[in-house]
Amino acid sequence: MATLTATSTRAARDGRDPLRATARTLRDSVGHLTAGHRALPGLLITGGQRCGTTSLYKALSQQPHLHRPVWRKGVHFFDSSYDKGVDWYRSHFPLVSTVRRSSERWGTPATCFESSPYYLFHPLAAERIHETLPQVRVVILVRDPIERAISAHAHELARGYETLPLAEALAAEDARVAGEEERLAEDPTYTSHAHQHQAYRRRGEYVTQIEKLASVLGRDHVYVMDSHRFFEQPADVFVDFLGWMGTRAVVPTMFEQHNARKKSTIDPGLRAELEQHYAPFDEALTPWLGAPASWRS
Repeated sequence: MATLTATSTRAARDGRDPLRATARTLRDSVGHLTAGHRALPGLLITGGQRCGTTSLYKALSQQPHLHRPVWRKGVHFFDSSYDKGVDWYRSHFPLVSTVRRSSERWGTPATCFESSPYYLFHPLAAERIHETLPQVRVVILVRDPIERAISAHAHELARGYETLPLAEALAAEDARVAGEEERLAEDPTYTSHAHQHQAYRRRGEYVTQIEKLASVLGRDHVYVMDSHRFFEQPADVFVDFLGWMGTRAVVPTMFEQHNARKKSTIDPGLRAELEQHYAPFDEALTPWLGAPASWRS
């Protein structure tokens, strides 16, 4: 009780909602107490920022044998919260008995999942994932990297995390992220705003990140999904993906596109420069996608 009172007092002092802060503390306490009885995820959703991870998360969440985190979509354990320990991570997921019962009820393998796009880009995430979840499967969503960069920039502007126009932000990227990856690798407790939120060009170099993840987890543990194809033919892509997971849909799935933005108009010279930059990265995606990337077809 004293802990909850202190939490409420601190929240009020800091201008936060005391009830929400107290509920979060109570929730975390219950989760920690029962962590040993909770499941770990068998699937992680990641990918380029603004690449449709929310849409896939919502589709999976409709299946009663596929269990999302109890409290939030993205737990961010393997990037910014690894120092909190595996019991903290477990506290976000349902009980093992709940997962087991759902598998028995629906007659197909059940599992838990979460979605944290930054796992793909964080320099330590692959090794951390393998250490904690050696058998986990990872789905990586990719989209046109130019549109991804434009969308991510607009998103950061809207959140107040960016102040520069797109062209200037791209020009400033090298200076902003210089040394950040090395610092993240050296200090497990360090977090980098620039690396996570302002690496617009780098985060679209998908194949480099995919190959690193696959080299640690194993090629057969990685599924790369073209977001455009998922949005155009969601049912077909979803069935194929669930088959790769070793399960199936047990109820009809409604597919929606979340957090979408219309195709943007940018300076033709800048677009041409970005198309040239991404060409070799996009071409190298073909073996992972089983076809040329949709935005290059």
